[in-house]
Amino acid sequence: MKNYDVYGLGNALVDIEFEVSPAVLQDCGIEKSVMTLIDSDRQEELVHRLQPYYRKRSCGGSAANTMIAISQFGGKAFYSCKVAADETGDFYLADLQNCGVDSNPHQDSSQSNVTGKCLVFITPDADRTMNTFLGITADFSEAELIPEAIVEASYTYIEGYLVTSPTGLKAAIKAREIAQNAGKKVSLSLSDPNMARFFKPGLLEIVGTGVDLIFANESEALDLAGSEDLKDAIAYLQTISKAFAITRGAQGSLVYDGESFLNIDPVLVKAIDTVGAGDMYAGAFLYGLTHGLSYESAGRLASRASAQIVTELGPRLSTATVQTLLVS
Repeated sequence: MKNYDVYGLGNALVDIEFEVSPAVLQDCGIEKSVMTLIDSDRQEELVHRLQPYYRKRSCGGSAANTMIAISQFGGKAFYSCKVAADETGDFYLADLQNCGVDSNPHQDSSQSNVTGKCLVFITPDADRTMNTFLGITADFSEAELIPEAIVEASYTYIEGYLVTSPTGLKAAIKAREIAQNAGKKVSLSLSDPNMARFFKPGLLEIVGTGVDLIFANESEALDLAGSEDLKDAIAYLQTISKAFAITRGAQGSLVYDGESFLNIDPVLVKAIDTVGAGDMYAGAFLYGLTHGLSYESAGRLASRASAQIVTELGPRLSTATVQTLLVS
């Protein structure tokens, strides 16, 4: 078993990207700017209807994007996930391996199961909208965890989207317990405003008596705190996590290192696609912390990385581009 910088767990989803206008979203009855869970029939309908707007596909899911970023920076990442024994699942695992991320060997061969897919709609205002059919990843469970890898990792990173699945929630709690019992650190991403808004009890179950690091954007932090005042959100996060990073778009980010508040300046760019910005921020930040950077320096690296990714289409940068961020 290798020593890993970060062990991640989350929903394995093949991202299928479409470039559309807000009018197209409205015509299709898609709520803009959030992640919405849909069933298989609805997803097939949308894929067929929006085929003229198709761009590309890649292995994804929030935590997967973060693990890939860590690997591209030069770190060692492990990702536990669940895919089906179908063409999409084969594609997912091959793409993950090509990105240098180790994974569990579980691939369910049941004929009725399919690998999850996330339809990512990119609009000209650089916004992201997602419609997701979880498929077999809805059954992600403790069976997909690799305890030896968790124990060998400096951090365990939990994707907040797991809270929507009873078995995923139990797996997230179990992973946190394994890591904490081994004296390792635990980080949690709130993932989406809807997770904080509608699944707060489950997120707090994942947190337990507290985690080491929470990643959230401003909307997610406010929703979790049940307030419209950022000061309230900050005070609330302090009660459940030793440290946290709140991303604020063009206003940069606010990092709490357990003692001090650090305002991380934004890197001003022209955004064309915000898909994966938060995932990249978390990946760069965790890479920094596991490679000797201070919270402030890790925040600056994360700011550069998330700014770079919004200037390109898709949730992933080339490894060559990621490497240049280390010397910026």
